[in-house]
Amino acid sequence: MKSGKRAVRLLAVLTAVFLLLPGCLPSGPEPAATGGSGLTVYFIDVGQADSALLLCDGAAMLIDGGNPSDSDLLYTFLKNRGVSRLDYIVATHAHADHVGGLAGALHYAAAGIALSPVTENDSRAFENFIKALGEQGVPVTVPKPGDTFALGGADVMALGPLSLSAEPNNTSIVLRITYGSVRFLFTGDAEREEERELLDAGYDLSADVLKVGHHGSDTSTTYPFLREIMPRYAVISCGKDNSYGHPHENTLSRLRDADVTLYRTDMQGTIVCVTDGRTVSFTVERNADAETNPTKPSADEEEYIGNINSLKFHRPSCSGLPAEKNRVIFATREAAVSAGYEPCGNCKP
Repeated sequence: MKSGKRAVRLLAVLTAVFLLLPGCLPSGPEPAATGGSGLTVYFIDVGQADSALLLCDGAAMLIDGGNPSDSDLLYTFLKNRGVSRLDYIVATHAHADHVGGLAGALHYAAAGIALSPVTENDSRAFENFIKALGEQGVPVTVPKPGDTFALGGADVMALGPLSLSAEPNNTSIVLRITYGSVRFLFTGDAEREEERELLDAGYDLSADVLKVGHHGSDTSTTYPFLREIMPRYAVISCGKDNSYGHPHENTLSRLRDADVTLYRTDMQGTIVCVTDGRTVSFTVERNADAETNPTKPSADEEEYIGNINSLKFHRPSCSGLPAEKNRVIFATREAAVSAGYEPCGNCKP
């Protein structure tokens, strides 16, 4: 009997040591058996925000949750699919359009492991996320680059962030999910600075499906980064007629150059991707035949970007574009002039 107790104590010690080893995250609760197999990814239409639900062999992971106003949507989305437990819940970074609706998801589903690049932030959306986790007794785990864990039969690796940044977008958790021979890359709002760090780290970034960074902003999905990924498919999560002008024409052009098949939540609603580890298929909520990445419009049709501070307007390709928070989008040149904006002297729109 004593030898049996010693064996149990030894097993507990070895388990604790294993969980402290670098590159190992707690596996979370055991996934419920469903009798099915495969990986399904829901790119949820949360407007000008981000959220994706991954279901794999009975296990579930939610990556971001949209804005605070999406809390009820996330609650209902999980309830309608019977997802009452999230093995992993991920806040890629602390911005409200990513972490905002996670509290709503946690009001329906129990969480196993919560991942975030930071443990505190002074935004109300992040504080509500932490509060909802606390009500379940779930702490925040900050993943390290190279950490791996299993989601059902899928392998998940945290690639970034590799360093701290004053810009929350560049603290985005970047995840590579591998199921069979099929790979997904989720990049949060990582901009060119974090993309460069990932490239310099020498990661194998190749993926079949790319969740395009930062809603298709020109600050993300640079040519060097895209060349390393070489995706067959890409998904942009953004809101219809959003004030940021997402997705930007420069980003769309790079995706066209890479011959990527593009799906967009602003045009097609919630997008569902299913893989058996060998093949990949997509279904969309609406507009299955939509031209999601048309060629660059003619000069008469081109959008213009105004600077709300200088009251100048620019072509999208202008090197002097204002910061995104200072932009306003005009559908035509006439609209910009009518609003009291003057043409930029450099790009001469």
